[in-house]
Amino acid sequence: MSGTSDWFVSRGPAARWSTRIFCFPHAGGSPRTFLDWQNGLGEDAEILAICRPGREHRSAEPAPTIAEFIDGAAAAITAVTEADGRPFYLFGHSLGALVAFEVCRRLSGLTAPQHFVASGCSAPSLLPSQRVQEIAKLTGRQFAEAIGFFGGLPAEVIADEEMRDLLLPGVITDFHMAVGYRYRPGPRLGVPATLVVGRDDPHVKAAQVEPWSDEFVQPPDRHWVDGGHFYFEPQPTAVVDILRSLVQADQHVELI
Repeated sequence: MSGTSDWFVSRGPAARWSTRIFCFPHAGGSPRTFLDWQNGLGEDAEILAICRPGREHRSAEPAPTIAEFIDGAAAAITAVTEADGRPFYLFGHSLGALVAFEVCRRLSGLTAPQHFVASGCSAPSLLPSQRVQEIAKLTGRQFAEAIGFFGGLPAEVIADEEMRDLLLPGVITDFHMAVGYRYRPGPRLGVPATLVVGRDDPHVKAAQVEPWSDEFVQPPDRHWVDGGHFYFEPQPTAVVDILRSLVQADQHVELI
């Protein structure tokens, strides 16, 4: 079994940061992408990006089911939080938001997050969507063209067989993991929540966002930002500003 540290990638030692933001990537996404957001957060918070088994430095490990991924990430976050008591936030994009939500359900008491942020994700009760289930049955160019709907692959990659062979296996594995999700109703969470969605996201509209309110005691704040499903590419300013404002608001309350 991998050690706790295998679950996270970061920019390095974080002794001077008081807050952590655990970030969960989308299907096929690299957790290291989140590390580019660190400069925008400065010393207000440290990003620890989640690396699931089977990816990045954990490529020799078998890919987990979505339940195994959720349980493993929750255990790793609990371990580091109990070790030093630092406050933390959960952030996830698309599939990562779904995983982060289920992790949030498993955390309580001293290991509960300060805030939960879901980006580009339909409410869990609507997942997996019919579109994702259909895409997961495809392979090769058909799969690449289908996920192009989300804006995740440039046209030149879709057309290039060698590039597809290089980039698609991890995305396909993640889609198969996503269709294994089974939503179960549970108690509303007392954790404050924020939803961030691109105005031009072809997959996540107001109707898909609305049921998120059923999962929390207080209705989540909603931010509709410019862009599509991957509104933060290539410039993540909108979402980094939201994360920084949440952290700074909590730090202000603590100082008072």
